[in-house]
Amino acid sequence: MLVSPDDMRSLLILSLFGMALLAAFYLSRRNLTLREYLAWGLLILLVPLLGPFLAILCAPGKPKGR
Repeated sequence: MLVSPDDMRSLLILSLFGMALLAAFYLSRRNLTLREYLAWGLLILLVPLLGPFLAILCAPGKPKGR
């Protein structure tokens, strides 16, 4: 099965969007100040491939209590 270049680009864009969304959901479960949320959010958006991984691996803040 051959995949066209346009399909590959679409899949790449969807995976980048999915990684950013997962990292944003992860940050929403952490206790951070507004400034920290903005800084980590900008990292996620401005560094597309590495930003989401860094935001999850660094585990900023503390987990929110239930």
